[in-house]
This record gives sequence, structure tokens and C-alpha cells, in this order.
Amino acid sequence: MSHSPPPGAPRARIPGPQQPPPPYPRIAAGLWRRCLGAGLALWVSAGWLTYQTRNGTLLPTLILLGGFLVPVVFVLWAYERHVRDLGVSAILGCFLAGGTLGVLGASPPVPYPPHPSLGGLLGVGLLEETAKLGALVFVLRRQPGIRGMRAGLVLGAAVGFGFAAPESVAHAFDAAASPDGAGLRALLQTEIPRELLAPAGHGLWTAIAGGVLLSRRRLTGRFRITAPVVGTCLGVCLLHALGDATHGLALWGVARLTGGGPFAPEHLVRPDGVREHLFTLFSVGGLALVALAGAAWVRSLAHRDTAW
Repeated sequence: MSHSPPPGAPRARIPGPQQPPPPYPRIAAGLWRRCLGAGLALWVSAGWLTYQTRNGTLLPTLILLGGFLVPVVFVLWAYERHVRDLGVSAILGCFLAGGTLGVLGASPPVPYPPHPSLGGLLGVGLLEETAKLGALVFVLRRQPGIRGMRAGLVLGAAVGFGFAAPESVAHAFDAAASPDGAGLRALLQTEIPRELLAPAGHGLWTAIAGGVLLSRRRLTGRFRITAPVVGTCLGVCLLHALGDATHGLALWGVARLTGGGPFAPEHLVRPDGVREHLFTLFSVGGLALVALAGAAWVRSLAHRDTAW
């Protein structure tokens, strides 16, 4: 004899089929914007407190925030926009692989020469860009479905940003260390231009090379080293060398214009009037020109891809 519930009583819910969990954790839309705003506010606050108190306790916060804020924001943006197509493992794997290379590259076994030659800068650019492309290939070696210009641009940029973060931190530590103690002025002069131009540095260069490399990847997942890939890598290495050469070219330009003798990098820790301002103008202006050339290159690559 069946027992039916009294009239008006709630019926027991029959469990339906369980929905499979999403293949990636969901994040709120626009998280990268909020992280960028909060990070900038924290960075400015730490800088203001350091300036007011003359206390170097917050300098590590300034250095780490200044080095990792823009790269992490890019990863959040890529996660939000492209995780459905590329997957979490590809985006985070590329960023972490680039960061591992960046940690190694931030501590060279030999001192950096005070007056590097163009050949030496080209060699450094070739070494670093080849290593970053190797990291991209290593992460994607077992994911044959990831190919095409769009995927290469996004994942190449992830490798480049991962490489740039620890390198920026290392440069900031070097700038903050001075014979008289931690120097806030030198730190800000190093971090602000690098953060403003961070998307147009390592991230942009590796995005160009990665886009061309993945656009010629076979359906089987095999990477092809074709003439366009080699030519693109050489062009990216040239941009890399020009970006590294802006420091020395700025010093040379200041010395030529002012006629006051050589202007060594160690002079930057002391006020030097017009020469110091000219150096900042030339170095930042040179980086901006290199960034514009790379941005135009990326734009032309994106227009060739019908997926965009």
C-alpha cells in the first residue's frame, strides 16, 4: 500500500543528471581591470609612504609590484578572453615557462659590458628570443590542436611577459641599491618606463615570433621551421637589440649634444641638470619608437588572420 503525501505538502525533488564541472575555473568578468586598478593604487601608496617616511621597508613591495603587475594583468586578460580556446594549462604554462627563463636570464654568469657592441646585442637578442620560442614549443608539444596566428600571438605574449617580470625585478633591485642605501629616485626612474613600455617589450617581441610559428604549425602538431619563421625571428632579434641599445645610444646622444665629456651610467644617481633630462628623453623616446615598430608589425599580422 503506497503512502501519498497529504495535499499541499511539498514533494520530494527527484535528482536530475549532474552537470559536468566546467573544464576551467570561472572568474568574474573584468577581473584584470580591477587587479590593474588595485595594483596601481597599492604601488602609488607604497611609493608615497616611502618618500614621506624615508624608510626602505616598502621598497621590496614597490619592486615586486612594479615587476609583476603588468604581466599578471595580461595573464588575467588572456585567461578571461581566450581560455575557452586555448585552455588554462597552455596560458599558465607559457607564462611560468617564460618566468623560469627570466629568472635565469636576470642573473647572467658574466658582467654586462659597459659599452656593448651591436653584434653583442644581436647575440643576446638571438639567444633570448630563441630560448623563449623553445619554451613555447615545449609547453605546446603535447597540444597539437593549438595552432594559428591568434593562438601564437596570445601564448607568445604570455611567454614574453613571464620572461619580463623577473628581469624587471632584477633591474629594479640594481637601481635601488646604491652606496648610500636604497635609492627611491633611481628605482622609480627604472620601473616607471619599464612598466609603461612592458607590453611593447618582451611580450610584443615573442608574440610576433610565436604568431608566425604557430600559424605554420601542421595539423599533426609538428612545428615547421620555414623561411618566414626564420626571417621573423631575425627581425624580432633586431627589435630586441635596438631596444637594448637605447640606453647606450641615449648616453652617446647626450655626450654629443652637450659636449661635456662622456656621460656614464653611474652619473644618473646624482643630479646632472639638462644632461640627465636629455638622457631620460632619449632613452624613453628610443624605446617608444621600437615599441611603435613592433606594434605595427603585430597589427599587420593580426589583419592577415581571418579569425580576427
